[in-house]
Amino acid sequence: MSLSDPIGDMIARLKNSQMRSHKKVELPSSKFKTKIAEILKSEGYIVDFEVKAENNKSNLQISLKYNSGNPVISSIERVSKPGRRVFSSAESLPKVNNGLGIAIISTPKGVMTDIDARKQKVGGEIICKVF
Repeated sequence: MSLSDPIGDMIARLKNSQMRSHKKVELPSSKFKTKIAEILKSEGYIVDFEVKAENNKSNLQISLKYNSGNPVISSIERVSKPGRRVFSSAESLPKVNNGLGIAIISTPKGVMTDIDARKQKVGGEIICKVF
């Protein structure tokens, strides 16, 4: 099955799983999705993630995090889509909810948060906003 927007699919699966209070969500894996999961884990939005390989297909299994029954990720939204790419310089990177949330940026130096991109003075494509 070919997807036109695999990152959008990942975000939709995360949202839907949290709405139904699932403990884990499983989706097709890629290096880019793994990097996004690494950032979500380091920022404390998910518990853990694991890449499992079965029959020449690797799956990414994400353990979701809840705080007193409510999901830790209150909103996650895709910014740059295949039809409309959104790029930003280091100076004009968005602050999500006055710095309480993060934006995940794909830069020439790798995938990182907006805070790290500002520190390294590098811009790039804004993948999604998480709060």
